[in-house]
Amino acid sequence: MTHSAFTSYLHALQQKLATGDATERSHYGTLEILLAAFDPDCVIVNEPRRIACGTPDFIISRGQAPVGYVEAKDVGANLDAAERSEQMDRYLDSLNNLILTDYLEFRWFVEGEHRETVRLGTLTRDDEIRRA
Repeated sequence: MTHSAFTSYLHALQQKLATGDATERSHYGTLEILLAAFDPDCVIVNEPRRIACGTPDFIISRGQAPVGYVEAKDVGANLDAAERSEQMDRYLDSLNNLILTDYLEFRWFVEGEHRETVRLGTLTRDDEIRRA
């Protein structure tokens, strides 16, 4: 993963935010490109088929085997509240490798336990992304 991949990602997010029309789903393609840059052997599918615990926004697979899931909330969303939701309770109980993100902060959970948080930037009151 190169530094330029993160720069391109944040630039693409900012371009969409600047329109004033972007929603959570507007950024799916941008996130998919970033996720694919981590491992070109993985296949990322957004809005996959429903599974027993629900429908996470992304499934990441290697071959036919799922290796992880991503649940995305809108840019700047309160991830503390999202983490305490019934939806996340179901996901954390069922999915062994999950990322919760607002596109700027990424919270990684393994076997339902918070493992690490990474922040690429913060959103200002003017909907500008400030790099972390």
